[in-house]
Amino acid sequence: MTVRLRPHHLLCMLTFVGEGYSPAFVVNYRRLAGRLSAGETIEIVSGPDDICAPLLADEAAHCFGVSVAGRDAAALADIAGLLGREVEIGTAIASDPALFEKMRQAFSAGVTRRACTGCEWSSLCDRIAGEDYADALVMKISRPEKEPETSARLRA
Repeated sequence: MTVRLRPHHLLCMLTFVGEGYSPAFVVNYRRLAGRLSAGETIEIVSGPDDICAPLLADEAAHCFGVSVAGRDAAALADIAGLLGREVEIGTAIASDPALFEKMRQAFSAGVTRRACTGCEWSSLCDRIAGEDYADALVMKISRPEKEPETSARLRA
């Protein structure tokens, strides 16, 4: 199967930790996080996608807004630059750990954050990135634990 994502959700999925607009939204996103983590292919779509699905009954949902379309355009350009290839509506992207690691490094460095301007979730994403994505649910990365530091006095 394929997970359909609008361009800015390529960035949102990097920091998803189980918070969202409603309980139905979170349940749906958690399900999609599992599918992406299992390696399902991503298809880039225009407009509302599989993540938006629980919100679409509300005609005033931000998923239909002009500002969201602007976020999509910025994200599409940033992701294409990062990947070094054309990425457009209809593009299929393999969901793998190397891709997520590359995208997270760029996100942390601010390389792919233009789409985040004005987003209500930006501070949460900043925190998750600052914590090295430890609680992120999509393609979770196991980091080796750091060795405990010893003081110079104990080493002498």
